[in-house]
Amino acid sequence: MRSFSILRSSPTPLKQVVLRADAAEVVKMSPLKEQLRALLQQKSVCHGEFTLASGAKSDFYVDARVTTMDPRGAQLIGQVGWQLVKETSSKLGRRVNAIGGLTLGADPVALSIGIAAQLEDPSTPLQVFTVRKAAKEHGRLKRIEGNFSPGDSVVVVDDVITTGGSTIQAIEAIEEAKGSVAFVLVLVDREEGGRENIEKSGHKVVPIFARSDLVKADVGRRPNLGLA
Repeated sequence: MRSFSILRSSPTPLKQVVLRADAAEVVKMSPLKEQLRALLQQKSVCHGEFTLASGAKSDFYVDARVTTMDPRGAQLIGQVGWQLVKETSSKLGRRVNAIGGLTLGADPVALSIGIAAQLEDPSTPLQVFTVRKAAKEHGRLKRIEGNFSPGDSVVVVDDVITTGGSTIQAIEAIEEAKGSVAFVLVLVDREEGGRENIEKSGHKVVPIFARSDLVKADVGRRPNLGLA
């Protein structure tokens, strides 16, 4: 089983951005990350009346898959996400074998990051997997599909977290399958308690964007009504 552990900084690291509203240090957002934020605001940020998966009502919704399944969006997510994986694994001193999360939201995010890692270094051992909502009832009866093995140290990803329920489901399935979670990476944290719920179980959450990052420079609003 191959793995990598990044214990030194990248020679050309992307500048980091504040990921929490209460963070004390304010630094400039990288150009690639700014492009990704602009694309999310243009294509994915919606305003209206929505019912979230948790049952809660909201006037703000991120239709993330419109961006994660956009070729340019996928490329940006891969580059920004892979840089963040390297920085976080180095900071925590954690090895990483694979990346994945609960289908469907996590799938394009994980694959984009896996492809970016491969493009940067074809020898990278980073693999990609997906967690089913329930185990298959035929074939190999697997709950986790793709490139995952017991003992792997993984990054769990999700596109958007609200309560953190989907991410926690993935974490539980991975730990039941004898994997370990290095940390959690999410595209958008809605800042409604999901990060805290996940971190209560001892898993660090690293968002690429928080809701506050998307609303403070919100352009291209898309009024809408619907079920999230």
